[in-house]
Parts: sequence; C-alpha cells; structure tokens
Amino acid sequence: MKKNIFNITPVFFLLVSLISAAQTVSDSTEEKDKVRFKLGVFYNSNLNYYGRTDSLHSSGLFPVVEAWLNKNLYITAAPVFVINASDGFDYAGTVAIAGYRFGKENKSAGNIYFVKPFYKDNSQLVQSALKAQVAASGSWLNEVINVTAGGDIKLSDKFDFGVSAGLDHIFRYELSGPSVLVIDPSAYVHAGTQQFTKTYYKQSSFLLFPGVQQQITEEVSNFKILSYEFSVPIIYAKGKFQLLVTPAYVLPQNLVTVASRPDLSERGKNMFYATLGTKWTF
Repeated sequence: MKKNIFNITPVFFLLVSLISAAQTVSDSTEEKDKVRFKLGVFYNSNLNYYGRTDSLHSSGLFPVVEAWLNKNLYITAAPVFVINASDGFDYAGTVAIAGYRFGKENKSAGNIYFVKPFYKDNSQLVQSALKAQVAASGSWLNEVINVTAGGDIKLSDKFDFGVSAGLDHIFRYELSGPSVLVIDPSAYVHAGTQQFTKTYYKQSSFLLFPGVQQQITEEVSNFKILSYEFSVPIIYAKGKFQLLVTPAYVLPQNLVTVASRPDLSERGKNMFYATLGTKWTF
C-alpha cells in the first residue's frame, strides 16, 4: 500500500508568482522607502499541486492583503476558500507569507520568503499537513530570455525538498491613460521529493524447511520531476489598480499510483486552468 503525502497548497505558488509579476509593473513607479498596502481578490479555476487534484476538482477564492514595508520587504495574508460540489463554499484556513525581493535593475531579481499556513482543524485540503515552508528563487534578466531557478524546504511531519527552473520573456507596453500592459509567457519544470509507505510480501525459507511469507513495510522517498507547466501571466495596470489574468497548462509527471486503490493514488492529468484577480494599492 502507498500513501500520498502532499505538503504545499497551490495558493502559495499563486501568491508568490502574483506578487512577483505585479511588482514588475510597479517597480518603476513606486517610491523605494514608502510603506504601501495592497488589497486584492483572486479566483483559481482548478486548484492543483503540480497538476494533482482532489477528487472534487475544487476551485479556490482568496482575498489578499499585502503590506510592503519598503520596495523589497513584504508581508502577505490570504484567507483560502475552497469551492466544490460537496462542501459548497468552505473556509479552509489562512496562508501568511513574509518575503524579501532583491536584485539589480534589468539584470537580476530574487525572492526569499517564509510561508506559515493556519488551517482549520477539520480542513479538507490534503495539503493541510504542511507546518511551514522556506523558499528562495533567483532570475537572470536579459533582453532575449529570463532564466529562473529556485528551491524550497517544506516541513510537515518530515522534511521535503523541491527545485524548479524556468524561462520567460516579459513584453511591457506603455499605453495611454497612462496605463501599462505586461505579458509574460513562461515555461517551468518542477521537481521534488515524494514520500510514501510501501508494503510488500517476502517469501523466506531455510534449507529444506518450508518458507514463511512475511509482510514488509518501508518508508520510501523519491526525488523526481513533478510537472511541466506553461503559463502566460497578463497584467493591466492603471493608477492604483491592477487586473491580472494567468491562463496555464500543466502536465503532471510521476504520479504515485496504487493498484486497485484509486483512493490512495494521486489524481492528475494534463489540464488548462486560469487565475483571475484584481489589486488596489493605497
């Protein structure tokens, strides 16, 4: 028997990617040392963990509050509401992130952040085992293509490790109004540890004596590619408002499956999904 262990909610990825993308629009117009607050709300059409989904194919709604203490240091909190046919509209918990963005203009960018989830005791999210996460990523920026690499450590009852690498190219258009349109086609590969238990039977024997069948249970940890993902974040900003749309296509890899036990197997398939949202800065 194998038991899947998920350690991170897709909301983390969405929040961090939205923070990075939205800040790309704001960097050239906002004062470096001015304290700013941002309010937003986002909808994700199909919550997934590297293409893995629950059996109900849940979508998600999460309001977001950001506090930027300066141009680099930020704190974010997001209540998570899960929407599906079984539970309807259900509050699952709140995700808090503290991070630091850095880099040299038009040359490099980086992000170090700490994630702390606060789930309800009866949360239905399979990712609710996560206790904390620390992650970092860095990008080399140039006019042709941006190269990004990152890694993370996740803590539940055990430690898990993940890495990612990606390519993107930012198209930025200054429009009348004044307003800005940013389009960022991206391609990423994600890898990480998969921890589960494996049970099998071993036939033992000694010389001419008949063998005895023994049940062996082992803890297994594999480091494998988890998914390939292609997305096109689109951000329109005018004054203090931003509109964000991110269509994406994910191809999950190395799903953990258990013969004749779909309830213990990871569910996942190639699929499109989208994130829609808006932000207001004050």
